[in-house]
Amino acid sequence: MPVPAAADPWEQSLDATDTAPARRRLPLYEAGAIPVPFVIRGNTERIARDTHWDEHSHPTHELLWNDRGSSTATVGDRVWTVTPHHGLWIPAGVRHTGWTPAGTWQRAAMFSVDRVPTISEQPTAVEVTPLLRLLLDRLGDAELEDRARATTEAAIVDVLEPAEHELLLRLPRSALLTPIAERMRTTPSDTTSLAEWATRLGVSTRTVTRAFESETGLGFTRWVATARAQHAITRLTAGDSIAEVATAVGYRSSTAFGTAFRRVTGTSPGRFRNR
Repeated sequence: MPVPAAADPWEQSLDATDTAPARRRLPLYEAGAIPVPFVIRGNTERIARDTHWDEHSHPTHELLWNDRGSSTATVGDRVWTVTPHHGLWIPAGVRHTGWTPAGTWQRAAMFSVDRVPTISEQPTAVEVTPLLRLLLDRLGDAELEDRARATTEAAIVDVLEPAEHELLLRLPRSALLTPIAERMRTTPSDTTSLAEWATRLGVSTRTVTRAFESETGLGFTRWVATARAQHAITRLTAGDSIAEVATAVGYRSSTAFGTAFRRVTGTSPGRFRNR
């Protein structure tokens, strides 16, 4: 999800009084289809309105992360949550869509395919460490000399690597599971049980469980917890309290929410928000 070029290619602010949802249509490019005159170039944009990014692809590799707030990027049936500490590497030519809520401070860096090898052939999560962030920020210095820029770019490439954990949800596509997936993505507070869903769908609980495992790699309970965690991350990065988020995503207590959140993300809600 690129941002339009500005006088300063590293930063752009499009704050506006219009708060209606926005839709951005961008072109489809094959990897390397357009030669670029840079090794790494970045942009910053403060998203003023909820924004949907139609399917598009870049001639360059792309690294997405946020300075503030969370967003999502979707490739096929996979949905990644992007935060200030969980970035996403999208190889050149890979088609993707996105959703960025209003108030997000979005960052993106584009990498020349001729100068920077991809860290993965598939989209993959990248931990945005303090060192990586410092290096990326340094490229925004308009007075950075060519030698220092080259050194910084080389250091960025050296520290880029897939994250140990990624905030990823795989969406089921079958007609059987689509009602569950749509419900959980729009109403994460829904507490319909596996048995209740099976009754509604006219199948056994075993059939639902097998379908989830086949299509997403997760059982029903773990998939629901992951879907709720993605919603929770958006609320936590927006500044909501842990108690408010717990209720909003369907947990009866902050303790139950914390346990489920930790199983999915590897950290507690409080620690995640404080980071």
